[in-house]
Amino acid sequence: MTLADRWPLEDHLDLRDELLGAWDRAGYHDLLHLTEVLDRLDLLAGAGVGFDRTTVALAAWFHDAVYAGAADDEEQSARWAERALPPAYATEVARLVRMTQHHRPDDSDEAGAALSDADLAILAAPRRRYDAYVAGVRADFAEVGDADFRAGRAAVLTDLAAKPHLFHTTQARALWESAARANLERELAGLSGR
Repeated sequence: MTLADRWPLEDHLDLRDELLGAWDRAGYHDLLHLTEVLDRLDLLAGAGVGFDRTTVALAAWFHDAVYAGAADDEEQSARWAERALPPAYATEVARLVRMTQHHRPDDSDEAGAALSDADLAILAAPRRRYDAYVAGVRADFAEVGDADFRAGRAAVLTDLAAKPHLFHTTQARALWESAARANLERELAGLSGR
């Protein structure tokens, strides 16, 4: 099955094609990232995490659709969803996209928890994929000097590591928490020169 076949709405194929074009770029926030997030949503659904699959899949398609490394990327992506999607989906998808800016869904937000967990599951990737992910993130911020990138990346990782749990669903914690913590610790040590 191709990525295009995973579009959750039977119609709106022009929108699907626009999104595929938006995701077709270098760096980490690319077509592979979208594919991995969709794969992880399928895994979480199969493990019993309850969420509306169409809505959360649409949020995955939109969550990094606008990506320039700017503070308002999520907001721009959410606004695109609000403009482009049918009313039955637009508001909830936009809310979920905005949530990915900080990955801190409310405890009762099953859809937000699933999307956040699927998006952050890259943190638990095997070392080779994790290192490729880090290189992709660096490519996303190629215009930023090394010292500033290291400081910014360390701040993001430190903020994530300070959370009691990186993942919000019990299924994701069982699957990914320990590996993700180990990867974060290893990367933070490298950023600080330890």
